[in-house]
Amino acid sequence: MENTAYIALSGQSALKREMSVIANNLANMNTTAYKGEKMMFVEHLVKSKGGNSFIPQKLSYTRDVAQYQNFAEGPIKNTGNTFDVAIHGDGYFVMETPDGEHYTRNGHFQLNNDGKLVNLSDQAVLSDAGTPFFFGPEDKDIEITADGLVSTKNGELGKIRIVKFDTPQNLQKKASGLYFTEDQPVDVTNPTLLQKSLESSNVNPMSEITKMINVQRAYDSVRKFIDKEDDRQRKMLQQLTPRG
Repeated sequence: MENTAYIALSGQSALKREMSVIANNLANMNTTAYKGEKMMFVEHLVKSKGGNSFIPQKLSYTRDVAQYQNFAEGPIKNTGNTFDVAIHGDGYFVMETPDGEHYTRNGHFQLNNDGKLVNLSDQAVLSDAGTPFFFGPEDKDIEITADGLVSTKNGELGKIRIVKFDTPQNLQKKASGLYFTEDQPVDVTNPTLLQKSLESSNVNPMSEITKMINVQRAYDSVRKFIDKEDDRQRKMLQQLTPRG
């Protein structure tokens, strides 16, 4: 296969993956606390083996090397739900799972049948003491302050643990909006929590649609180039083939 085809296919492969990332962002634009993803590309310059030019020609190949998350905070909306909690600024809730502690910014919580504060997957929200929160039938007037202190008319139940990480890009996405990392979490001593609120996705639909259109156009342009190159080679072979 000629160099032109290799170059074109490398670009097409990268564009195809970028389109997949954009489509996934759009599919999650209404997912609570979802963080949009982006692609990272590199250009490989390779010295051409052909030609007798005094100045060596270089061929440019495109390769997608990484997929990274945009951890910018999404818009915060009021829900009126007592157990909905949004984090303003840095931080993650700590969740108790069968696989150990996981982390999330999705603060859509509820009480299970045991009165334990959990997410929609029945995983417990942990306090700064490393224990779940339990509410009794008599616990009324539930309040969650900006620093995470949970209390009812019967007194304080503890403080929600909020942590952050020195290298957020090491966080691995898991199901139910959770993250996992082997990095050690750092406690946020002065978090800002908003009760009866949730953080929305940070995906900008108009921006993603614009990128999708541009990627589609670029993909079609490369496809047309490949078709033209194929026609060129076919005509060249026809001209070089001896006629009987």
